[in-house]
Amino acid sequence: MIRTVLFDLDGTILDTNELIFRSFEHVWERKGWPMITREKLTPHMGGKLHDMFRATASVALDAEVEELIALYREYNWAHHDELVRGFPHAREVMDALQASGVRMGVVTTKIRKTSEMGLALCGMAEFIGTIVSLDDVEHAKPHPEPVLKALAAMNADPAETIMVGDSAADILSARAAGVRSVAVGWSIKRKEDLMRCEPDYWIDDIRELLDIVGAAEDERG
Repeated sequence: MIRTVLFDLDGTILDTNELIFRSFEHVWERKGWPMITREKLTPHMGGKLHDMFRATASVALDAEVEELIALYREYNWAHHDELVRGFPHAREVMDALQASGVRMGVVTTKIRKTSEMGLALCGMAEFIGTIVSLDDVEHAKPHPEPVLKALAAMNADPAETIMVGDSAADILSARAAGVRSVAVGWSIKRKEDLMRCEPDYWIDDIRELLDIVGAAEDERG
């Protein structure tokens, strides 16, 4: 029986893809570099900004990375509400889960500020009991620390918890923490890359989550 659902944020319940792409493009434009392609960025999405810039930009020093992150956030925060949307049916599924007594949390590599901004903008904050953001951990996903921290905060049993996400980091973090994982089919990442991580479940529509949890049967009585 599933009593707790942990959600990744970007690419899972919040559609932030366009905002992320444009924020990176803003950095490249401000630096006067030949424009980065979205194909190059996509495999790195879901990781820490620091790691994403290390992998995609020609920078070596931490100070250079911090400069790029500042430029990224300059655009990202200014255009957040314009470009962020909830994925179809995400909020209604959260409503159904809550009605069935399932608790929900968020485990994300975003900082807390933008995590809270996105959840509030899309009307999802009311369903989330715990947020574990990049600000709250020493080791980000795929390390188990973020998932373990969410379990502790919610006093949740790993055997009764699932982690829903769109990246390899989500699946690997869940497994390392002893939690079953759900990979989502609306990710912009390649299905074969996610399936290599051997998630416990695959869904193409977030409403399928209700059957996995058992909330659909609960609602039918």
